[in-house]
Amino acid sequence: MVCGLWLSPLSAQQLLDRVVALVNGTPITLTDVNAAIGLGLVDRSGTDDQASARRQLIDRQLILGEVARFTPPEPDAAAVEREMAALKAAPGARLQALMQSTGLDDQRIRDLARDTLRIEAYLDQRFGTSVQVSEEEVEQYYRGHPEEFTQSGVLLTYDEAAPLARQRASTVRRAALIAQWLRDLRARAEVAEGRPR
Repeated sequence: MVCGLWLSPLSAQQLLDRVVALVNGTPITLTDVNAAIGLGLVDRSGTDDQASARRQLIDRQLILGEVARFTPPEPDAAAVEREMAALKAAPGARLQALMQSTGLDDQRIRDLARDTLRIEAYLDQRFGTSVQVSEEEVEQYYRGHPEEFTQSGVLLTYDEAAPLARQRASTVRRAALIAQWLRDLRARAEVAEGRPR
């Protein structure tokens, strides 16, 4: 039996699971995907939650591989507890059912919270918390997203909106840099999606 990313050994013995991806030899199971969706660990903005969650878990595993190589500072206990509380709050009243159906326990949720904080710290260390953008990029963002700079039906002038436009353009640029880095990581990794034979 293959033990997935979330499952404790005891839970793994109790659950028969389907492997949906392998990342450098580490399995991601259907249960992992369902747990990630339930805990809000993945973004659910896509049309196919399971396929999107699988791709995000592959990326998460690739980043964790980098985190293991270039260990960022350990997150403090209070931050881990806050992140754990946020994960447990995501499913609301369905938390106990989710834990039962996926084999999650408090320790595993704590480990996931810790991993999330380690990933964030690593990305901040590698890419910074903001990325420098040119005036042209700021103006482009302002013109491309007028709804974000409209208050009471009135579009803010560029000068009024520039600080916020700069921040958001920087966030978009940073996300693009991280996405490119992840594509490069994936290209160098051994990733198999679907049920490995």
